[in-house]
Amino acid sequence: MIDAKNKFQRANTPSEIGVLPLRNSVLFPHAIMPISVGRRKTLNLIEDAERGPRLIGVVSQRDPAIDDPNPFDLYRYGTIARIIKVVRLSESNINLIIQGLDRIKVIKFERTEPYLVAQIEKMEERFENTLEIQALTRNLYNQFQKFLSITTSISGEHGEMVLSSGIDNPSRLADMAASVLNISVDEKIGLLEKADLKSRITRLTEIVTREIDLTELGSKIQSQVMDEVGRTQKQFYLREQMKAIQKELGEEDERTQEITELKKKIEEARMPADVKSVAEKELDRLAKMPPHAAEYTVSRTYLDWLITLPWSIYTEDKIEIKDARTILDEDHYNLKDVKERILEYLAVRHIRSELKGPILCFVGPPGVGKTSLGRSIARAMGRKFTRISLGGIRDEAEIRGHRRTYIGSLPGRIIQGIRRAGTRNPVFMLDEIDKVGTDFRGDPSSALLEVLDPEQNFSFSDHYLEVPFDLSQVFFITTANILDTIPPALKDRMEILRLPGYSEEEKLEIAKRHLIPRQLKEHGLTPDVLEFTDDAIMKMILEYTREAGMRNLERQIATVCRKVACQLVEQGKVKEAEIEEATVEGKKDQEAGEKPEDAKKIIKTFDTEKVVIDAERLVQYIGPMKFFREVAERTDRSGVSIGLAWTSTGGEILFIESTKMRGKGSLNITGHLGDVMKESAQAALSFIKSSSQMLGIEERVFEKHDFHIHVPSGAIPKDGPSAGVAIFVSLTSLLLNRPVPSNIAMTGEITLRGKVLPVGGIKEKVLAAKQAGITEVIIPDKNENDLQDLSETARKALKFHMVREIGDILKIIFGIDEFNQKGKK
Repeated sequence: MIDAKNKFQRANTPSEIGVLPLRNSVLFPHAIMPISVGRRKTLNLIEDAERGPRLIGVVSQRDPAIDDPNPFDLYRYGTIARIIKVVRLSESNINLIIQGLDRIKVIKFERTEPYLVAQIEKMEERFENTLEIQALTRNLYNQFQKFLSITTSISGEHGEMVLSSGIDNPSRLADMAASVLNISVDEKIGLLEKADLKSRITRLTEIVTREIDLTELGSKIQSQVMDEVGRTQKQFYLREQMKAIQKELGEEDERTQEITELKKKIEEARMPADVKSVAEKELDRLAKMPPHAAEYTVSRTYLDWLITLPWSIYTEDKIEIKDARTILDEDHYNLKDVKERILEYLAVRHIRSELKGPILCFVGPPGVGKTSLGRSIARAMGRKFTRISLGGIRDEAEIRGHRRTYIGSLPGRIIQGIRRAGTRNPVFMLDEIDKVGTDFRGDPSSALLEVLDPEQNFSFSDHYLEVPFDLSQVFFITTANILDTIPPALKDRMEILRLPGYSEEEKLEIAKRHLIPRQLKEHGLTPDVLEFTDDAIMKMILEYTREAGMRNLERQIATVCRKVACQLVEQGKVKEAEIEEATVEGKKDQEAGEKPEDAKKIIKTFDTEKVVIDAERLVQYIGPMKFFREVAERTDRSGVSIGLAWTSTGGEILFIESTKMRGKGSLNITGHLGDVMKESAQAALSFIKSSSQMLGIEERVFEKHDFHIHVPSGAIPKDGPSAGVAIFVSLTSLLLNRPVPSNIAMTGEITLRGKVLPVGGIKEKVLAAKQAGITEVIIPDKNENDLQDLSETARKALKFHMVREIGDILKIIFGIDEFNQKGKK
């Protein structure tokens, strides 16, 4: 074992030494490095080192962006360096020339002020001067020499300095080569920490070989690129020569043919004069533009949009009122008001053909048939139907289109829908208009004002087209669950038609006429295989669904169909049969007097008796009932009343519970109630306090008790001006200790003077009460006309109490007849 020969003086390694953090580089033994320092701690270190042996520890930073590194930001391997020269440029800027001496390992950092000081140990380098070491050193020397001949990343001066180390000093050769290579700090640290010369030379040889391969590959790629550029230029010159030759021969190239074809399409599109002028101008720009230009695709796509839009394509309306009425009745049960409005429009259209399209807004809970009604209207009128969903749109460009300033820009959804319909007067449905949002990209609802205004949309301007498009003949239909979130200006453009929901009888008819036949068809079944009894359908309506629409009911029907289909397949009741089906070609052959060639078609048949689903058998397919009528159980004690509420998904019943406990007269309200219901509770309690003598309630009750009003199902938000009457009845029941009859539900708002105010959503609320088993309903007398929207069956099934004042409610529920007379006195 012998030490490596070095041509420089080794250092007497101290046990502690000041540390200089190094950015983006690694100092190796034997290497000389100029650095510029300006950090406070480094300046302190240099000042102290100059007064001593001029030795410092140099350790690289893990993250060069850190200005004041701590011990955790530094590697644990470094180099002892001697300061050769110090040049002070200013008080805060010094240039150094340092030389690496020995490898060191940082044991621990002792302190960080006034500079980093670390406890270190020297890494002794020993090796056996064997033939293997000599061979590895010679190979490294040759590989590095080859690398210098093909790279420009290492200057000739640095390369000569490395090669001057020679193969007789392998340690110096390896360290000098590692110091000049353009590799990562992590790789250099990996070489620095290797005290074993053999493993260090082996690893360095791998790195140099890799750099040679990368450099050669890069040169090859560059050469291929230059060849391709030369080939492209040659092709360009040849194409230009070809154009000249074709011009002399009177022939046209592909691009000229494309321009000619576009010009022909512009003529055939029958655009308005101003639009045609824009299209011809854009075509002229396209003809002068080189095909490889970035704007060529943008201009070509723009012309495609102008050409394919239906500028003068109309669909003739079928103005047959009887046929339209039949189609509407076939597709939808009931909905009398909506159907009459459509027929009125068709009748006026028959008289005055220039009538602008109306803007209808269907408002109602999910599943009542708003979107499907739009399709039926299009079928009744003989028009094309197209729809877009506005739910979640926050970008105004979705309506008005994107500016033609970048590749990939498109017109807005309105123009896209018109193009998809292929006619300029389709039935255009805008779904979920109540769910349009607003953010920094604009306000889509404001952009819809122009679309839905008959006085403006005859010249709708899309940012992409930059030419007006006439939307006045489009029959726009919008849908929404609620009106509250629609801006007033947008709501003013539309005619509101409400679809409040269906009663049990209406759901039964819809299921028999539409839902069951559709689900049988979708599941490959026939009425001869599966039949639902009326009792089974009504059981699904009452005990498995609780909604205003029909979606959950259709899901339950689909569940039964799937299970029956699964049974038939498992039992082997499904057979295949082959039938002959006349093809289009066969019919032509028959018309020509020839023997038609029929195609074979495989169909499924069922070898089974009809499966009849009745009320008892239904449970086997869809499980036990999901909704229970718990009215009698919840109102069997005082302080509980049944209110009626309207939600975006239909009507709901609410149990309002009140209780009292010892206190000082405060009111606590829980159940996730909104501000309106909280104010109703405050008003109800205030009225009871002010009328306590007439109600026979001692005033000291309010002074010695706190009151708590709670509406269960607290996870569901509740708000709206409908609960005043129910809250008043709940509190009165509590204070009089008299339960409310379990068959009575109520709605209405009260004033501090005892008046009962009208509310909305009467039909939805009444249907919810009927479905819950309620037999009597209290409503404000001014809402009496709203009962006309109910079916005759619903009106007969319920007893309605019209109330005007609080006294009317007390008489109906508690039998108190003297309240109104005392109040008048």
